[in-house]
Amino acid sequence: MPTIPSRRSFLRNLAGSAAFLPAAVATLGELRPLLAATVGAESRWELVRQQFAFSEAKVPINAANLCPSSRAVTEQVIHFTHDIDNDCSFNNRDKFKKLLEESRSKVAAGIGADPDEVALVRNTSEANNVINNGMPLGKGDEVVIWEQNHPTNNVAWDVRAARHGFTVKRVTVPESPKNEQELVDAFESALTSRTRVLSITHVSNLSGIRLPAHAIGLVAQKRGIYFHVDGAQSWGAVALNVHEMGWDSYTASSHKWYCGPREVGLLYVKQNRIKELWPNVVAPDWGTAAETALKGARKFESLGQRDDSRLAAIGTAADFHAMLGAPAIEARMYALVQPLKKGLQDAGAKLVTPMDEKVSGGVCIIEVPVEHRASMVNTLYDKYGIAAAATGGLRLCPHLYNTMEHIERAVAGVKDLRKWLA
Repeated sequence: MPTIPSRRSFLRNLAGSAAFLPAAVATLGELRPLLAATVGAESRWELVRQQFAFSEAKVPINAANLCPSSRAVTEQVIHFTHDIDNDCSFNNRDKFKKLLEESRSKVAAGIGADPDEVALVRNTSEANNVINNGMPLGKGDEVVIWEQNHPTNNVAWDVRAARHGFTVKRVTVPESPKNEQELVDAFESALTSRTRVLSITHVSNLSGIRLPAHAIGLVAQKRGIYFHVDGAQSWGAVALNVHEMGWDSYTASSHKWYCGPREVGLLYVKQNRIKELWPNVVAPDWGTAAETALKGARKFESLGQRDDSRLAAIGTAADFHAMLGAPAIEARMYALVQPLKKGLQDAGAKLVTPMDEKVSGGVCIIEVPVEHRASMVNTLYDKYGIAAAATGGLRLCPHLYNTMEHIERAVAGVKDLRKWLA
């Protein structure tokens, strides 16, 4: 009869196919004392890096698209996948109901929300569309969005407007904002008496600009406007408390800066806004169970059969972030991206992303002509072992698993390839 591999055997098997570094562990319980005993900030982050299986030969610096999961998260996914494949009965899978609720509570605690306000959906795109399709809008209504929103928080509004007759207004912000107030003013001036929804992206994946979402949200709140924030580039990267922020809804994906399992997303909806939003999908657990099983934001995750192993493993990702601490993770992100921006400037690159931390996040983009972007990205990967993206120019997005050596290597590669710069 097949058996479920232990954590130790899982790591031994994985070690045969991946470059394993010392001090890699399978559980957070094993990692916690190692971190406590580590002296020096950089040494501590070197230990964190060792909890990710990627090889030094191919280093990911593109957190805006996809992050590796930590070994502990990967192990949980594989462990529970084997568990289900070994016994897929209702009886065995019943434990995942409790694990799902544990994951929900941990994720909610990490963003300062109540568990009943959190739905664990499949990704940011799905979560954004829940808000888009769930809002009761019609002729005469107006939705204000940022032109740099992701298509699921941008084009999706156009598609809905074509069906229901409301108006979509796009806001343009300065390419190099002088301060946060300049960004707030751009949105406030676009609002009218007809505006029902203001929907923005916290950090742009196209420019790296970080909007002052708290201040913009206060403007919307004073006018009684529904305020939605796409947090695909901020969840897991910056410390936040949604209750303190006062946002009506917030969406994100586990597979980006959260370093969690793929195909798990976050949808937060403020308690007093849940009833007014309609769900996108109605699956078999709806109906008579609506008042119990689908309490609060759970009605937005009525999606049919899910991968229980991933929903359970996102709780491990939440534990990983809680152990490191959101403020420490945010500080580390800036400790990497600010030297990266300075180094790229010194190498002759022109930044698209503002240098000022107050109006930028972990996304760093430099100007590269469209015709050279693919060549630059491919050469950085093939010759220098740096995985970047061609979004908006050349995009590099370091995160907690990166080291200063990775930053220096990326800068050196761009300097060598400066013939392709704008």
